[in-house]
Amino acid sequence: MSVLVEHLSKSYGSQLALDDLSFSVKSGEIVGLIGPNGAGKSTLMKIICSLMAPSSGEVKINGIPVTKNAEDTRRNLGYLPEHNPLYTDLYVKEYLMHVAGLYQLGKKSKERVMEVIQLTGLDPEMHKPIRFLSKGYRQRVGLAQAIIHDPDILILDEPTTGLDPNQLTEIRNLISGLGSAKTVILSTHIMQEVEAICQRVIILNRGQIVANDLTENMSAYATVKSHTIVIEFDHDRDEGIFASLSGIRRTRRVKPGTWLIETTGEKDLREELFRLAVTEGLVILSMHRKDNKLEDVFRELTA
Repeated sequence: MSVLVEHLSKSYGSQLALDDLSFSVKSGEIVGLIGPNGAGKSTLMKIICSLMAPSSGEVKINGIPVTKNAEDTRRNLGYLPEHNPLYTDLYVKEYLMHVAGLYQLGKKSKERVMEVIQLTGLDPEMHKPIRFLSKGYRQRVGLAQAIIHDPDILILDEPTTGLDPNQLTEIRNLISGLGSAKTVILSTHIMQEVEAICQRVIILNRGQIVANDLTENMSAYATVKSHTIVIEFDHDRDEGIFASLSGIRRTRRVKPGTWLIETTGEKDLREELFRLAVTEGLVILSMHRKDNKLEDVFRELTA
């Protein structure tokens, strides 16, 4: 199912939270929605889920406005809000059976509940009251309730909050697998997460879209073009050895013999650094280049 947002605006009194947003998300696409706190991400997600009405503009699911078809929209959509609301007195399996009942899964309920418990790694905790779960496991319960009815569209607001590195990898893999057959809009503050699983990125700032492109193209949005070269020599020298090289913005010694060299991005300095090492009688133990990352672009566009 596709999601189409057309000239969407939302005001809270005199405060404009969303300002004339337009974009689309195709079926089978995972889109990362990022922005600083207060950029309008959660408001946008609530409007897409038909939990909040826009001030103007509209959202269409498969060409049908959600305001005219809210019930079907919710039936085809799974939503994990940022502040994950759970019935903490219920046991994990009991709660998911309750959610399955709300979606009227009928005879499929038990089978589907066990399926999502396994998918989200809740097996060891399914007979515990939710109030005794760690924050990471509560997030898993929230994700399980969002996918229990096998929706075509997933709206996930900070789905990996509180997860440890192992859990993070498992949930990322789960979201990636779900995205092959579903439309996924994922909001997060973890840039590495967006780079790892999202095909496209939308950056919001002060209620406006400041970038909307494929993840691999985001470095082009940086007005300050630069590369960082990390080089390790076999022994230490002072920064004066780089004085003869042009195109260096700044250097920083990480530890004796190891330097971060930020370039202007006009040319690749690695060949010149190799020749410099030969001239200076240095052995290069390692050298690699890091291009502008999504985090750099995010900082520049939302500063």
